[in-house]
Amino acid sequence: MDLQKLLAEKKVFIFDGAIGTELARRGLETSGTINLTNPGYVAEFHRAYAMAGVDALTTNTFTMNRISIESKGLNADLREHNLSATRLAKEAADGNQYVFGDIGPTGKLLKPYGTYSEEQFYENFKEQALVLVEGGVDGLLIETMTDLREAACALKAAREVTDLPIIVTFSFALTDKGGRTIMGSTVAEIAGVIEKAGADAVGANCGELSPEEMAEIAALYKKHSSLPILIQPNAGKPELVGEQTVYNMTPEDFAEGVMKCIDSGANLVGGCCGTTLEHLKAVVSKARPER
Repeated sequence: MDLQKLLAEKKVFIFDGAIGTELARRGLETSGTINLTNPGYVAEFHRAYAMAGVDALTTNTFTMNRISIESKGLNADLREHNLSATRLAKEAADGNQYVFGDIGPTGKLLKPYGTYSEEQFYENFKEQALVLVEGGVDGLLIETMTDLREAACALKAAREVTDLPIIVTFSFALTDKGGRTIMGSTVAEIAGVIEKAGADAVGANCGELSPEEMAEIAALYKKHSSLPILIQPNAGKPELVGEQTVYNMTPEDFAEGVMKCIDSGANLVGGCCGTTLEHLKAVVSKARPER
């Protein structure tokens, strides 16, 4: 898969939307263990997004790295769960969509703030990347990163095991002062490190920003990087209702926000937390009115 060539043919490349928040909305287990315990639900979401006309599906493996699995006390075989998730996505795609292996953060901190070394993070990400590549993914998506050092470990590990396209996206808390993650990394800093380390695309997902604010992040990436830009906003800013986090943006408003991201420089887009099949249908309709 040549991402640059693909983007030359497609002005906008569309990823899928959320699975985790959709599972939670139905009262189901949100960790990757559901790939084996209730695979039908995961397959259902993949098939629905595929039918909506997206270009890429993402494996349900966000928390399926060893550090995350062990810290949560999950009784899960890393290899088995990652291979199962990859198979579900590939079967739903049926050759009509690309499949990206999803690699999320560890949920832990590097020294001196935490107890983990960069070598431990590197080995953690390498193990998951190897299994996803073995499963036959078309690329890797390292997402929801807030620590540039952790992201660099993940990218280094992934690039060691594959020449497939690798996309790295960060979660931002602020748009001013160059855009910042909660760990203080700016768009300019991220763009410089990630491009030099061999990523094929860079971007933003999740976080505390609205789709319109994510357009500002896209513009900053456009200014500081020559890489393609992936933007996957949440369905609006998260709101706490009782003990539940909800996202109330309508599909139409979400799609309008995503179009602003495209206008600001994003050539890959999709949805993150709170997005549903209807949100992605609205994006496909807006981005490809001729379809």
